[in-house]
Amino acid sequence: MAEQVPALEPTPVMNDMPLPPHMVNGDSMQQVILVQVNPGETFTIRTEDGHVQCIQGPAHVPMMSLNGSMPPIFVPPGYMSQVVEENGVRKIVILPHSAEYHPPMHPPPHLQHYMHPHPPMLAHPPHPMYPPVPGSELHPPQYMHQHPMPPPPPPPPPLPQPRIYHEYESRSHGRTHYIPRDERTGKMQEHLKKRIKDRHAIGHNNNNNKAGVPPSSLSKVHNSYNTDVENGYGKGHYVVEEPVKQKQSGKAKDSPAEDAKAEEPEKEIKELQDLFSTGKPIVSNIQARSAVLSWSHLVNSQNEENANRPVSFTFEVALSNCGKSGKFKTIYIGDEVTVSLPDLQPATDYHVRVSATYSSIEESTSEVISFTTESCEPDRPAVPKLVNRTKNSLILQWKGSNDNGSKIISFLLEWDEGKPGTFKECYFGHLKQYKLTKLSPSTKYSFRLAAKNNLGISEFSETVAFSTTGSVPPAPPPPQLNQAGITTLSLEWGPPTGAVTEESQFTYTLEMEEEGSGHGFKAKYNGEEPSCTLKNLRRSTSYKFRLFAHNSEGKSNPSEEVEYTTYPDKPGPPSKPYTKGKIRAYNVKVAWDPPKDNGGAEISKYVLEISEASNGSTWNVIYDGTLREHVCDHLRPGTSYKLRVYCFGIAGQSQASDILSIHTSAVPPGPCRSPYLANRAKPREISLHWAPPVVNGGAEIIDYVVDMAESDQTECRRVYQGPGLRCTVSNLLPGRTYSFWIKAANKTGFGPYSAKSQISTAPGPPDQCGTPLLTCKTATTVAVSWEVPMCNGAEICDYRLEWGKLEGSMHVIYTGPCLNYEVKGLTPATTYFCRVQAVNMAGIGMFGGTGIVTTPASVPGAMSLPRLLEGKIPLPLASTCLALQWDEPNCHGSEITGYNIEYGERQIVTVDRVTSYTLENLQPDTVYRIRIQAINSLGQSPFSQSIKAKTKPLPPEPPVLECVCFSYQSLKLKWGDGPNRISLSNAIQFNLQMEDKTGRFVTLLNGPCHTYKVQRLSECTTYNFKIQAYNEAGEGPFSDIYTFTTTKSPPAPLKAPKICQLGENLCEVTWEPLPPMKGDSIVYTLQLLSGRGADQVYKGPDTSFCFTNFQTNCEYRFRVCAGRQYQHNGGLQELLGAYSPSTVFSSQKKAIDPPQDESTAENKNKKRCLTDDQFAFILVVAFAIIAVLCAVAIQYFLIK
Repeated sequence: MAEQVPALEPTPVMNDMPLPPHMVNGDSMQQVILVQVNPGETFTIRTEDGHVQCIQGPAHVPMMSLNGSMPPIFVPPGYMSQVVEENGVRKIVILPHSAEYHPPMHPPPHLQHYMHPHPPMLAHPPHPMYPPVPGSELHPPQYMHQHPMPPPPPPPPPLPQPRIYHEYESRSHGRTHYIPRDERTGKMQEHLKKRIKDRHAIGHNNNNNKAGVPPSSLSKVHNSYNTDVENGYGKGHYVVEEPVKQKQSGKAKDSPAEDAKAEEPEKEIKELQDLFSTGKPIVSNIQARSAVLSWSHLVNSQNEENANRPVSFTFEVALSNCGKSGKFKTIYIGDEVTVSLPDLQPATDYHVRVSATYSSIEESTSEVISFTTESCEPDRPAVPKLVNRTKNSLILQWKGSNDNGSKIISFLLEWDEGKPGTFKECYFGHLKQYKLTKLSPSTKYSFRLAAKNNLGISEFSETVAFSTTGSVPPAPPPPQLNQAGITTLSLEWGPPTGAVTEESQFTYTLEMEEEGSGHGFKAKYNGEEPSCTLKNLRRSTSYKFRLFAHNSEGKSNPSEEVEYTTYPDKPGPPSKPYTKGKIRAYNVKVAWDPPKDNGGAEISKYVLEISEASNGSTWNVIYDGTLREHVCDHLRPGTSYKLRVYCFGIAGQSQASDILSIHTSAVPPGPCRSPYLANRAKPREISLHWAPPVVNGGAEIIDYVVDMAESDQTECRRVYQGPGLRCTVSNLLPGRTYSFWIKAANKTGFGPYSAKSQISTAPGPPDQCGTPLLTCKTATTVAVSWEVPMCNGAEICDYRLEWGKLEGSMHVIYTGPCLNYEVKGLTPATTYFCRVQAVNMAGIGMFGGTGIVTTPASVPGAMSLPRLLEGKIPLPLASTCLALQWDEPNCHGSEITGYNIEYGERQIVTVDRVTSYTLENLQPDTVYRIRIQAINSLGQSPFSQSIKAKTKPLPPEPPVLECVCFSYQSLKLKWGDGPNRISLSNAIQFNLQMEDKTGRFVTLLNGPCHTYKVQRLSECTTYNFKIQAYNEAGEGPFSDIYTFTTTKSPPAPLKAPKICQLGENLCEVTWEPLPPMKGDSIVYTLQLLSGRGADQVYKGPDTSFCFTNFQTNCEYRFRVCAGRQYQHNGGLQELLGAYSPSTVFSSQKKAIDPPQDESTAENKNKKRCLTDDQFAFILVVAFAIIAVLCAVAIQYFLIK
């Protein structure tokens, strides 16, 4: 039998009240209401969207109050309220008279803790009831207001959700309130039941648990739910749950109820963590750069009720390629259990783990598993680099890429052969460099590179283009004017004529010459663009331009010179306006001068503007004309104005001139208010503050005067005068009362005084202490004592003692209440200064008089580290002597009489009062440990720290000098055994000297070399040499004098002989004669060259020879050389010179031709091959060049 739902009446709520912070944070002000529905009963509520929802028992429906106050509960007839306390929580349960209280059931784990506010429950409000809980904030019924019920939208999901109420009314429907329903009402209930079931099915599919709802630590809701909704009979039980307030006492802190409340959040987290665990992840489908990771999340099924609840998790996958203990990086966060791992590195070990999170609580983390990706082909290599290029070749070089687990075995280099679009193989091998030859000049070639291993070939690199070298471009056309301005010229140009190809890349240099500057052309642009805009030019000025073109091969000739001119400019600003006459209160006369720069045209008019200083940037035109002066009237007294002028020309308006500021006359200001304290009064100073006068007299206040007088005196004195609104009056007495007056002034004068203000000073610090009494106990200890000064109303708490060697730089060494102090650790025979100041609660007193004391004398102070003087000892004595220097220590009041120097095996030398000394008679090349102590009449000071000093070795002996190569103009000398491998510090160097014509020896070489070639010598001349060796120990002695003689020089080579045919079978060969060489006779040798060799046809002193018996129509070659004959060792010796070039003679039967030399014959027959002499000369020159290069290399790499 159905029961009709009675008419529902809304309860008063605060619909727009926001969620307070204590609701989210779990504050104790929240109120949890549990509506207990017994089995067989039905509870009806209206949801947030206005729909009616019926909940069938057994169930507990959780709801919550927002404002922390207990909402009114309406008790239906036949029901009663009962207060029950469980686990420290006080509950108000509404039960029928015959029903029993059922304990609350635990909610499912997937219940959302964050509760949205909903409209109030549907119930009848005939009997309002307030729970008898002391201390709760309750509102009486007369303050409740009725609000209209919103229209019902579609029904909500059937699962009961926790709802938050401000104030609500709720009521269940039982058999005692049965009202028969008509047919229409029954159909509406059936339609409502069907819609709720449909919405219930949709809710289970969507899980109704959004991951975006933030978790909260609200109070636990213990209830159970039944998702079946029916329209039947039932009775509702209302349970209001709120925390029990503890009394403020020390014993209540450890009460069991409060401990239970603190353990509730931890129990909730532990219960949630026991429900689920994460299984071990599984890696499958492992590729070179990807893998698939899957896992399972197990729900604990110990509790059947918890196991059947839908749970939403968030999984986090972390990956590491640095080992199991390396840093893990999160790569995925979501609710899927299978994830693809992309962007992996081939042949790499990875470690992965999975974590599951529910409601921001990390529930479990899987164990870390590892896997290794597969190897694959190499990575894409970098583009090849150009090492060298010529007109016909390119040398390329490249680097290998990542092999991805398999070693790279070869590289594939492809090129397009200078034809874009098609690539062909040009090299395949393991080398990383390749040279391409037989290429075309000035041609661009494109290349790409790939690497290969045992698993395949990589992708090709990016295409890179290189060009072979070419020729310099021709002169470009002159630049053309595109646009001219006042200070700019825009030019453009084209490429050189006949040099434009598809691969042509030109760089242009634009040079400019200013008219009349005299500096010539200067570069103004350098780039690839065929245009340029030149800025910062002079107006109305002519400029000349020329253009150069560059390519990779060089720079072209300049183009033809062109000339362009800039436009004129606007006029410059006029001069700053100035006043003529006196500035009056209502008018002023202003004049100005014309601009210095008229822009090349006359000024057409002037415009004068005025602005009031208070209006900011608002300017008004007061004059417009050709005159240069104007009277500004209708001004206000005591007001500041700004004036400016600008002019107009043909090119436009000029800039405004500098601003002239004027100020009209004003009157003195009015009286100020009485001064008052700006800060708290101090013992000896007072900070005053005052406000400007209300009436400033039309001018800015520029000065204030403050006068002061003591309360018992009538005479005043001035303590401050200035523009500020604050001053500090110092040098006052503590605890006194003073009177102050103030007056203000502007530029016209002072105004009247203000009213009198009386202000008192605060208590002050103590008076100045007396001079302390000083007593010397020892040479390093002094006792200090002082007397108590006046405290000025506050008891002295501390004394501060300052101490120092200088009166102006003392520091605090004692702070305390005592009247004496003992200073220790002082320096003997030293004067010290000290002073004392007192401190009380009011501040710090001034220092007293300065005490002076001098400590008695003592033994000298500690010596500083002695120093070794390197350059003070001559080199011959540096092997047996050491020079020392030290600083004189503090004598401590007794004059130093001497020093003890300890060296070697504790050998002590006593010297007088000096600061340097030379130790003599030492062993060469020996290390000594040296230390020093000072002596005075009172004793000896401690030794200084030791230093180590080493004597130098003895100088080296001179080497043996010998000549290894003689010639007529040079001598090559050698000495020693060559350079050996010793340290540079012990290297021996040599000083080689030669005797000149005056008998003086001149240095030829100073260095470590062991050979030297003396050049530019005279032939057959004797020279004297000597050598000396030296090192860091000094210079050794010179060697004995060595004598070496140069050889005789051969004669100079002759010119080609001349041949003249005298007859059909007779010719004469002549050559130029040579003068005798230093008395030695000259003989000549004439040779006839043939294919087999050279035959001597004449030898003698003559300079001509007649050759006969030659065949006609044949060619003959003749050459001649000079020989020098001289006496040597009783016999005649001959020294031959070089042969002359050969001369060709052709015998003819016909007319006799004049003789011709070899050069003329070669010009006539250019195809003739090189002669034997020419070929031999080329070989000799090539061998000489190679020999010189080898000698330079040996000299640089071996000798030096």
